[in-house]
Amino acid sequence: MAAELDVSTERRRRPKDRKAQIARVSAEAFSELGYHGVSMEDIAGRVGVTAASLYRHYSGKYDLFQAAVLGLGQQLVECTAFLDDTCSDPEQTWNRAVTALIDTALTNRTSGGLYRWEGRYLRPADQQLLNQQIKLVNRRLQQPMAQLRPHLDSHQRWILSSAVLSVIGSITDHHARLDTDRIHSTLATIAAHVRDTDLPTNTRTGRRTIRITVDAAAGEYEQILHAAMVLFNERGYRDTAMDDIAAAANISTTSIYRFFTSKGALLATVYRRAADRVSSDLSLILAGADDPRDAVSRLAEAYVLRSFADPDLAYVYYAERVNVPAEDRVALHNIQRATVAAWAGQVAAVHPEMSTEEAHFVVHAGFALVVDLGRFMQYATSESALGIVRHLLLTTLINDVPEPNRWFQTVTE
Repeated sequence: MAAELDVSTERRRRPKDRKAQIARVSAEAFSELGYHGVSMEDIAGRVGVTAASLYRHYSGKYDLFQAAVLGLGQQLVECTAFLDDTCSDPEQTWNRAVTALIDTALTNRTSGGLYRWEGRYLRPADQQLLNQQIKLVNRRLQQPMAQLRPHLDSHQRWILSSAVLSVIGSITDHHARLDTDRIHSTLATIAAHVRDTDLPTNTRTGRRTIRITVDAAAGEYEQILHAAMVLFNERGYRDTAMDDIAAAANISTTSIYRFFTSKGALLATVYRRAADRVSSDLSLILAGADDPRDAVSRLAEAYVLRSFADPDLAYVYYAERVNVPAEDRVALHNIQRATVAAWAGQVAAVHPEMSTEEAHFVVHAGFALVVDLGRFMQYATSESALGIVRHLLLTTLINDVPEPNRWFQTVTE
């Protein structure tokens, strides 16, 4: 009798939305720790149930992960569903869509980046579903854009809608604080600037990106770092073994341990390198800039060139942050915060009406845009691709794109 009472009590206390609760908690856990860093027991503990209880709803960790990732994509689909109706006022429709997307991003701020950085662990069929979700949201966002800017061609609309979604999604990549109304106004303003900008058609800057390559002449240390970055990008940190890195670098596994005590130490070095490069560009550029506007323009050029010259490093820096060893994470996070703060100071100096807090959100939006558009363009090294991304980065940062009169000559050294 007592056992029956316990069971009936448990059933009465079980939330009606238990499955939805599990999906939300799973998304947060996978976003925080990465797919490989989460177990069924971890999620059960966060929900407050036993692991056995989870199996009543999901057959295993992958099913939880799939539901979490595709669930986030579905939220974007649902919040933009109204765009399928004919819109008589495209400006009003655009504003409503941007507001809905920002609201959805804010609701899922702690987990919204999951589909961007961990979606690579989806199985092919599920990856296709996710891609279809994101493409649908892009197409919907392009509908009022096409009415407002009828002279844009299809490729231009795809670039601009992708850039807008990147700007909005950028708030899932950082923890900067700002009240909700100002987050809305800041992101909506950037989205409007991006939508209305004229993409460059003549981008002859005299500069093409030189893709960084490393061979034996660079020495074992550089070979190891380069091989690790490429494999972390292609396979993910957890699915890359030290033996794989050694084979790619054409050296013995024991040779790696002369430089790095562990795979985690290698990843931390990769992060330190990325952070230090951006930081060193910052100090050099500020020393030679004429004013804050010139500084922002030079910083944008340097950042785009570095990202396109070394796309493996650019992507790994975002995608593998959850795997950086805890003992290195704080220092690296502080370096990033200092760099963002310095950029934000220059952005705010260009627009004194903008608060420093708002400028932080603007800078994070710009960084996310470069990575997302780089992937969209497959990091093409043409002048056209560089010019477009640089243009959109400056549009995001200060909505003022000067003619490219010179390219910063030392950014790929």
